[in-house]
Amino acid sequence: GFLGLSGAILIQVYDTLCEGDPTAYILILAITPTLTSLLLMPLVKIYGTTTVDDKKHLNGFSSSALVVAGYLMVVIILDNVFTLPSWARIITFMFLLLLLASPFGIAAKAHKDSERPSIETSPLMDDSEPMPTKYGEYHEIPGEPDRVKEVASSSNENLSNDHLEDGIDMNLSRAMLTVNFWLLFAAMICGMGSGLATINNISQIGQSLGYSTIERSSLVALWSIWNFLGRFGAGFLSDIMLHKGWARPLFMVITLATLTFGHLIVASGFPGNLYIGSVMVGICYGSQWSLMPTITSEIFGVRHMGTIFNTIAIASPIGSYIFSVRIIGYIYDKMATSEDNSCYGTQCFMLSFFIMAAVAFLGFLIAFALFLRTRKFYRQIVLLRSRHS
Repeated sequence: GFLGLSGAILIQVYDTLCEGDPTAYILILAITPTLTSLLLMPLVKIYGTTTVDDKKHLNGFSSSALVVAGYLMVVIILDNVFTLPSWARIITFMFLLLLLASPFGIAAKAHKDSERPSIETSPLMDDSEPMPTKYGEYHEIPGEPDRVKEVASSSNENLSNDHLEDGIDMNLSRAMLTVNFWLLFAAMICGMGSGLATINNISQIGQSLGYSTIERSSLVALWSIWNFLGRFGAGFLSDIMLHKGWARPLFMVITLATLTFGHLIVASGFPGNLYIGSVMVGICYGSQWSLMPTITSEIFGVRHMGTIFNTIAIASPIGSYIFSVRIIGYIYDKMATSEDNSCYGTQCFMLSFFIMAAVAFLGFLIAFALFLRTRKFYRQIVLLRSRHS
């Protein structure tokens, strides 16, 4: 979620500290992430916690993210309507920094709470409950493949070989031999690729349709908030509905269908179309980044999830290159008529987004095929495991 908000946050940094000086801004972007990692990495340690504590503190992080998103939306709209003076931007930016620092308080409270069981040895603790791991001690991620096999074998219905393999922790080479891997990869090219191509060109689309500079800047910032809502909401909602029998790939089907309509709205070029289209495309694009890693871990297991997830994530830049350069860029150059190779009017991007709408619809069909192939797996294994957890 915070990754989705980063675009809106960085625009506030530029407007407050570096307006009119993009070189200094790019230098800040080059140095700050590395410097932050070097300064804060000594704080990264493994602490033993309980599930109850984890949920409580994660809710705190979620709440802080929602507050930051709401605050940014208010600031962006106010700046768009009234054009805030420099002193007002400084005040709003300082308050934003305070909100961004709030997770430190949540982490400090979590650390304080995690120390209580080690200090207070309760004789009433059930011997069957596992003790928290020692600080710094490595513990294996509970992929529990044996448990999955046990559940699968105890099921009344027989699983096909493909579905049985889905319940086992696979490595990358084994996962790439399955149809499900390539269905997920192709769906992500269609969804993530076309969504990323939209944000890459949203400012130029606004320029061709006559949007002002402030409106285009606001669209980019608001896109980050829609991206956040997609990442945050899709994961939250799919977790709830998973326990009610909805296989998670079904949400990918829904978001890709919605993404198709979002591209069609951008292609239409009617007044205000970018505000509506950016909401739909932004939320659906963020949803893919929430759903894809979770589906990857559920279908292929958690042991090699990082490798498999990042391999599938390559679909995003591949799709972005195809749609941004080979489709949008090529058609825009063909339509450009002015001396500075700029294009104005709905014809500049209409055909490109009709093509991307067709591609998103293809992704919808591919995701639907993945849903059909995995729904028995979700019904018999994932749902059983989630109910017993």
